[in-house]
Amino acid sequence: MAWDVDHLPDLSDKVALVTGANSGIGEPTAQALGAAGAHVYLACRSPEKAHAAIARMQQAVPEGQFHFLPLDLADLASVKVCAERFKERHDRLDLLINNAGVMIPPYTQTSDGFELQFGTNHLGHFALTAHLIDVVNSTPNSRVVTVSSMAHRFGRLRFDDLQRTRGYNRWLTYGQSKVANLIFSYELQRRLSAANHTTLAIAAHPGWAQTRLTKYSFSAAFFAPLLAQGPKAGAAPTIRAATDPEATAGSYYGPRWLEIRGPAVRVGSTLYSHREDVAQQLWGVSESLTGLRYLS
Repeated sequence: MAWDVDHLPDLSDKVALVTGANSGIGEPTAQALGAAGAHVYLACRSPEKAHAAIARMQQAVPEGQFHFLPLDLADLASVKVCAERFKERHDRLDLLINNAGVMIPPYTQTSDGFELQFGTNHLGHFALTAHLIDVVNSTPNSRVVTVSSMAHRFGRLRFDDLQRTRGYNRWLTYGQSKVANLIFSYELQRRLSAANHTTLAIAAHPGWAQTRLTKYSFSAAFFAPLLAQGPKAGAAPTIRAATDPEATAGSYYGPRWLEIRGPAVRVGSTLYSHREDVAQQLWGVSESLTGLRYLS
């Protein structure tokens, strides 16, 4: 039977952590996992927004088990505390969903001095995965799903200026962060396989989903009602990457029709995103910037 976002496998007794699950595609991702029986942790920056999202989910899924964990991906100390709090409650993590992100904001730095998009979208998730990889790898049939974007297609890693201090173009910087997400997922799978771990690293992208991420782009907000799909449809590739029994190591999911909208299917990515030399360099730089070393 073909995979169906409305008929997921039974996830009873499984534990999931979804970053940025209080809005955008993160909320329907978390709700779908909870509806299938998983214990779902919403790792979010705003307690008020997270609890409001949990209230909406509980109304839609009364039997759902949804919990809040404070997480600010733009603060490496917060990332560490979030992981520690999670591991105080659980010794297993079946699904780590690296979903949260920021898109084309004015130039801003994280609390650790990184450019906001690269620091949040990539380094924050690199660090969170580092802190949780032991419990993920000790969980049978676990998965790490990282959300990228169509913007990876114009993304390039400027290793001589990753923080974009020599001229900030918000779109090119967003593309850099999203190709970093995809390269990270591919390299994570290589390293998991090399270490004989059964954890799967899988990537996904939502196509053009109408969410608050486009708030800094007038053109995106203008055309979104005509071309974009809703958050639930945009979440389908992530949900498939997390739950499809047929999903394979190192795969990448997105919408079928021009990768803009439609059913979630396996999609391809740029030759650049598959370059192992770039991946190894990114991994080394990420370890250096976060001070976290794993699977090396």
